Amino acid sequence: METIEAQVDEVVFHNNENGFTVLSIRCGDKRVSAVGTLPVLTMGESVTLTGEWQEHSQYGKQFRISSCEWTRPDSPAGMERMLAAGWIKGIGPSTAKRLVAKFGMDTLDILQFAPDKLAGVSGIGRKRAKMIAESYGAQQGMREAMIFLQGFGILPNLALRIYKEYADKAADVLRRNPYQMIEDIRGVGFKTADDVARSMGVAPDSSFRIQAGILHTLQLASVTDGHCYLPRDILFARAGQLLGAPADLIERELTGMILTRKLVAKELEQIPVIFLSGHYEAEGEVARRLLALRDSAPRLNADHIPAQIGRFERETNTRLDELQREAVLSALRDGICAITGGPGTGKTTIIRCLLSLIGESADTALAAPTGRAAKRMSEATGKEAKTIHRLLEYGGDEDVFQRNEENPLECVTLIVDEMSMVDIFLMRALLRALRPGVRLVLVGDADQLPSVGPGSVLGDIIASGSITNTHLKKVYRQSEHSMIAVNAHSINAGTMPSLNDKQADFFLERQPTAEAAAKTLVELYAKRLPAFLNIEGNPCQTIQALSPMKKGDCGVWAINRMLQDRLNPKADDKPELSRGDTLFRLGDKVMQIRNNYKLEWTRGDEEGQGAFNGDIGYVGTIDPEERMLIVKFDDDRVASYESAQLEDLELAYCISVHKSQGSEFPVVLMPVVGGPPMLLTRNLLYTAVTRAKRLLVMVGREDALRKMVENHRIEKRFSALETRLREKW
Repeated sequence: METIEAQVDEVVFHNNENGFTVLSIRCGDKRVSAVGTLPVLTMGESVTLTGEWQEHSQYGKQFRISSCEWTRPDSPAGMERMLAAGWIKGIGPSTAKRLVAKFGMDTLDILQFAPDKLAGVSGIGRKRAKMIAESYGAQQGMREAMIFLQGFGILPNLALRIYKEYADKAADVLRRNPYQMIEDIRGVGFKTADDVARSMGVAPDSSFRIQAGILHTLQLASVTDGHCYLPRDILFARAGQLLGAPADLIERELTGMILTRKLVAKELEQIPVIFLSGHYEAEGEVARRLLALRDSAPRLNADHIPAQIGRFERETNTRLDELQREAVLSALRDGICAITGGPGTGKTTIIRCLLSLIGESADTALAAPTGRAAKRMSEATGKEAKTIHRLLEYGGDEDVFQRNEENPLECVTLIVDEMSMVDIFLMRALLRALRPGVRLVLVGDADQLPSVGPGSVLGDIIASGSITNTHLKKVYRQSEHSMIAVNAHSINAGTMPSLNDKQADFFLERQPTAEAAAKTLVELYAKRLPAFLNIEGNPCQTIQALSPMKKGDCGVWAINRMLQDRLNPKADDKPELSRGDTLFRLGDKVMQIRNNYKLEWTRGDEEGQGAFNGDIGYVGTIDPEERMLIVKFDDDRVASYESAQLEDLELAYCISVHKSQGSEFPVVLMPVVGGPPMLLTRNLLYTAVTRAKRLLVMVGREDALRKMVENHRIEKRFSALETRLREKW
């Protein structure tokens, strides 16, 4: 890090939302560029900047600012120039001249401590004096807060977010409890808050710290592993390791958190467990609403249904087997049911049959968790399917939907596909919007990876036995020599798939090392497969690379960089924008990696909010000066991303298997080169294989593939929905 003394020549750009600033500064007799997250600065100000020099590919040498200290002008001329820059409402060049003429070098003190005196200056009345004082106070408050926060090692971008949350109370909030940031400011985790607390002298055994560590342990278990609770002994072990605190101290704070209902203590199968209160309440509500929906279902006379099924079979030249008939019967008879099975077992045929029997009217709604899954459902049935969020008319905030108990959905029947992806909170929102007596059909594949969010909704519903479930087993999708569905079922049964039948669509390209596999995968993606499949134009529209891991030669990050360089190389007519280690280039394939309920988008004349985890699109515009880019998603939504929002985007030439859930791609490429057994499991491989529709090519070693098939390790999710459905608590 280097520290320089400089004077602001010009504020080239300043984003009021995220504080990103481009300055032209003068260091001695040199004029250079400086960039960073800063409060409002003005022409003529003297600053002390800490940071490092960098060479920007487009703008040349720049000073990347990590912290900034503001110093007052040292002359009347400098004072006048600073005030005349337009950053204070009500002060222009002529007013600045009059103020400095009257108050001299005390002008800033007058603005801050004695603003009533401004009314005595020619041309400034009481109303204008008040406006000037308020504007100066707001800017000064931000500067003082930023300087205070940077004094504790807080980087400018976080300091600005803290100030935007707490305004002039920022210092007081942090002095009282710096861990409050974890709850209030998105992106602030325990480690960041703990570092700030340590720099502020907060004791390691502080109640604030211990409670924050306990909450963080439970929240991390939810976000990382999908748990709704942790067994008490596991919670104590993990929290103790995080905090370096003895068990008796954790016990004391845990007891207080249970008494205040921040946490809930229960016993499951004679094992003490601890819930986050929100997760406990969500599971209980889902259980109650599912049972109430089941019990409110109208009892239909099913005598005429077989004849209707027969008519559907004749009209569509289809033959339903016994299990498929039972699935249709239960959907119409029981009011709420689950229909599960692997690829090619006829789940879509059953949905089409149901639509035929109940009529494709507005009384029937189709939904799926993701845009891609909804689009696939629409194409397969010929009836519009919506994402669950769109169906519920999300209101721009997490867990806030326009459709709820007070404003329920108007449908009589709701069919939801890809239920394995639905977490406990989305399921609660869905059930809140259903009136008693609505027919609910839950369709999914319980052998796929569980939802990204917490809970094990589909698995728990099936295991509870409280809701009718028909599990389809017979594979029908074997036409045209397709081996994808057949091999998926072989993998699920723990049997090695059949490889490299020249007439089939399931291949293993053998390579001995991860490095060789990565290079081969890129060559397949960019050249060999487009030629073999006669793909014209962008192969990214047809081919999707999946990887089980983020890191390593064959991880998502490395393969994305290789594919970006090969498919969308650097060029003078392709502007770029970097965020952290990710470089975005015009034309890149990108993916939204977390839910952002407030991101605004347009689609023709339609406007809305929300981009969701797993949404894929392409970079259509980049403006490096304003540090923003525009993405057009697969469903034609167009959204603008400012600098701070870029952390929600990743390159998507290659995505993780987890992120591919609910999607189906014509061609899938996947490395199989070995790695941590906890990642390389049978159900992960099964999920990856079932994403491919036309062709699947794996690259790597047969022994690595065999180990995945044999690795039936399934990390149990700590969820209680199954028990609560059975025992009604």
